[in-house]
Amino acid sequence: MTNARKLFGTDGIRAVAGEYPLDAATIYATGLALGHSLRKTATKPKVILGRDTRESGPWIAATLAAGLIETGVRVESAGIVPTPAVAFLARTHGFQAGVVISASHNPWQDNGIKLFGADGFKLADAMELAMEEEILHHAAHSAAPDPSTLPAVEDNAAFQADYIQFLLDCVPGLSLDGLRIVADCANGAAAAVAPKLFRRLGGEVSLLNVAPDGRNINLNCGALHPAYVAIEVSAREADLGLTFDGDADRCMLAGSHNNVINGDAILLVAARDLKARGLLTGDLVVATTMSNMGLEAALRRSGITMLRAQVGDRYVLEAMLARNAALGGEQSGHILLPHLATTGDGLLTALVVLDLMARSSKSIDELTADLKVFPQVIVNVRVRERKPLESIPSVAAAIRAAEVELKDTGRVVIRYSGTEPLARVMIEAESEEAMRRHADAIAHAIRAELGVS
Repeated sequence: MTNARKLFGTDGIRAVAGEYPLDAATIYATGLALGHSLRKTATKPKVILGRDTRESGPWIAATLAAGLIETGVRVESAGIVPTPAVAFLARTHGFQAGVVISASHNPWQDNGIKLFGADGFKLADAMELAMEEEILHHAAHSAAPDPSTLPAVEDNAAFQADYIQFLLDCVPGLSLDGLRIVADCANGAAAAVAPKLFRRLGGEVSLLNVAPDGRNINLNCGALHPAYVAIEVSAREADLGLTFDGDADRCMLAGSHNNVINGDAILLVAARDLKARGLLTGDLVVATTMSNMGLEAALRRSGITMLRAQVGDRYVLEAMLARNAALGGEQSGHILLPHLATTGDGLLTALVVLDLMARSSKSIDELTADLKVFPQVIVNVRVRERKPLESIPSVAAAIRAAEVELKDTGRVVIRYSGTEPLARVMIEAESEEAMRRHADAIAHAIRAELGVS
């Protein structure tokens, strides 16, 4: 499909706000195309919107809503809420689609559009691609309104309250009394929800980065900077640290010893708990090619098989649905629990871990003590184009050299980011020296051929 990646990446449309493909014309055209698509199956369709805290969010929401309204679609807004809140609301409140305006972990200048169906699942690749030609056509030929002339989309606070109650219902009886917790909300969507959520759970919860100004989302904080909350946990002598990304669909943890606990460790403790309760169907967990070999070994010791999927939570979910798996996720903190939610949810993940700790009377450090992580390095190389890496002789040779030397003592995973112009070089090995040497060699080869000057 030649148009496969003109607009949609692995997580919707994402770009610098105001620049193609996140300019007013394309945003308005996306509203028109989505509206026309929904009108094919519903006579009076309605769409729920949600956004994070970026300063571009309101005008993007207004522009997208204008396109939807032009096609006869009713638009409602939950305001600033996590991405998974929109998925939940679409599924439980009779909306034909949910739209999230967010660029997740990206800096404030970026924004994006994520689409969910009436079932609360992200729209399939095929459906997004079917919309692309219409979006491109409208962007070129339909006059988009000036965003500054559009009325703001009115937010309904009741939707946020419904989502908070859903989270609480997932962990009935959970009390944080006696616990000291630090939560980094990344000046993002979690900042609008976490204070109200944790107020109802008790305990001593210190909330950090809950003062968004439109430009400080993810700024040296949040799930991309988990060392920040780890330092705070140590300084405050807390029991656990939680850290979310900009749209709060992922969660990373920190233990009581200034240590970061990533999605691999969360998968391990969740898998063991589900297995002990007879809820881990097929004794199977779906992770990705980026998950550490140490996780695979620890799961195997517990009688659990780990299946690796392509990076991207939508691909993890596809593999889970195909195998009827009860648990999956990514090292980055996207955790999928389909018996509770249709998409990754950082706040839900945090509550599930806290509930597990309460039931086991163990700290997160005790629960993850036997996870022996292989040394792993990820080098990101900014590229000007996405040329097949195997077609570049110098890159292919560097990859082969790493694979030959590491054999069964490590892994080599090279891929392009689905949301940024980056080539990601991941090397995992028993030998840290070999790991870094090969990562540097492959990154150098990619930079020499495709790097941005």
